Amino acid sequence: MNEALLRSLTPSVLAILVRRGADFAAAEDAVQEALVEAVRVWPADPPRDAKGWLVTTAWRKFLDATRADTARRRREDLVDEAPAPGPAPAVDDTLQLYFLCAHPSLTPSSAVALTLRAVGGLTTRQIAQAYLVPEATMAQRISRAKRTVSGVRFDQPGDVATVLRVLYLVFNEGYSGDIDLAAEAIRLTRQLAAAIDHPEVAGLLALMLLHHARRAARTAPDGSLVPLAEQDRGQWDTASIAEGVGILQAALARDRLGEFQAQAAIAALHADAPTAEETDWVQIVEWYDELARLTDSPVVRLNRAVAVGEADGPRAGLAALAALDDSLPRHTAVAAYLHERDGDLATAARLYSEAARKAPNLAERDHLTRQAARLNARGRD
Repeated sequence: MNEALLRSLTPSVLAILVRRGADFAAAEDAVQEALVEAVRVWPADPPRDAKGWLVTTAWRKFLDATRADTARRRREDLVDEAPAPGPAPAVDDTLQLYFLCAHPSLTPSSAVALTLRAVGGLTTRQIAQAYLVPEATMAQRISRAKRTVSGVRFDQPGDVATVLRVLYLVFNEGYSGDIDLAAEAIRLTRQLAAAIDHPEVAGLLALMLLHHARRAARTAPDGSLVPLAEQDRGQWDTASIAEGVGILQAALARDRLGEFQAQAAIAALHADAPTAEETDWVQIVEWYDELARLTDSPVVRLNRAVAVGEADGPRAGLAALAALDDSLPRHTAVAAYLHERDGDLATAARLYSEAARKAPNLAERDHLTRQAARLNARGRD
């Protein structure tokens, strides 16, 4: 089996399917399935035209998936159109699907990726960005997960930790504004909290509520991002904040700290401050220390550098940032902010421009571009 040949042909086969009318995500799935078929068939029966074989197989896989999806949608439409025979309780099995996709035969990371793709509705690119890996790597991971569970009976639901990770990532995608999944993630987490007495489930629900409470203030009327320090706190949903804080306090009282509770504690400190200037940054740094101990996550340490810069001054923040890999997403944006706080406007403007080029979405890119333009204008005055 010539794996190098398969890798070299994959982009052109994908491009052909897209030109034929397949959307990118569906074409990507079809090509991945064709590659799996090639690995199975070619050693015993190699094709004379490898590329033609892959195109034909991938297109057939795409058509099969499209027909299946059309049939499924038609069945759903028929159900919606049919009159109800009488009172019946509403059944929502979405949360159960999350548990079933988190199958014990999969590693936690593969289970999360598969669930996000199959049930959460996220694209491979969005999942890759959430995991901080290249899109091609995530496509391979999802394809391997599909192969692993093909033919497996889904009668062994996965664990709570994996389902929580999926719900958290779905919420983050909805909260970023790319697709509106935040409310659905909150709804499912409420269901989970009602069914399972688990402090981390409560911690995740509290975290979602506290973040979602600020959503109305996160963007200006023109769609541009509004940084936390500049948000109109009068737009924050105080009822959601109060609910989130109450849930968090009950969870922390059980003395079984987990990462979602620690994140919720940080969010609660931000929500509790009447103004940005009154934020308890010292305590936030302490919670980031706890979170770093629990997760050893480079993203946590990046956020901690910002908090250190607020609590102990920008140079302390830059010192904390210097210990981190500068290829981390948003590392350059954090460096720009800390240099601006330190008075080095020329360096900050340059870094804001560089960060804008690396931004994962249009809203963030525009925000960073405006920051660079603002500092460049001040430098000319």
